[in-house]
Amino acid sequence: MTTTLVLSVIGDDRAGLVKALADVIEEGGGNWERSHLSELASKFAGIVVVTVPEGRADALRDALAPLEGLLDVTVHDGGSPIDEGDRQEVRVELLGNDQPGIVGAVSGVLAQHGLSVAELVSTTRDAPMAGGRLFEAIAVATVPEGGDLEALQADLEQLATEIVVDLTLSPHDDESD
Repeated sequence: MTTTLVLSVIGDDRAGLVKALADVIEEGGGNWERSHLSELASKFAGIVVVTVPEGRADALRDALAPLEGLLDVTVHDGGSPIDEGDRQEVRVELLGNDQPGIVGAVSGVLAQHGLSVAELVSTTRDAPMAGGRLFEAIAVATVPEGGDLEALQADLEQLATEIVVDLTLSPHDDESD
């Protein structure tokens, strides 16, 4: 039997952070299961899902404490594993002129339809022709059982027209990432 822990980590970006964290997890008897890690604005941050043999969770928590100063690590108890095979996911891709409120508007439509954002990656970059900045985002969202994808598509198309962005909705395929 194992215990699942979710680690949230943040620190000043520098070489060796992932190695330091991985070493402590391994030495504490943990197994690195999944992670989303990224460097943004000179900060390194992310989430790591770790499993550890039952009864060893407290020892692993204690083993992570010396990382303080290198990485701030917060340990959360994990929930029940999700059977990924039973989930339907969609991919939302957006590109348009950068403006305040884009993420709130798109996530609001997803929430209205009961979708949960499983992953969101966004960036801004210089617009090659018109000057200004472009905003680009890719989101993967989990569709609730009985979700109406046609109504979602219609609402996203209406939003795209209102905020003047290109927006596409498609089935999510893990192999396309």
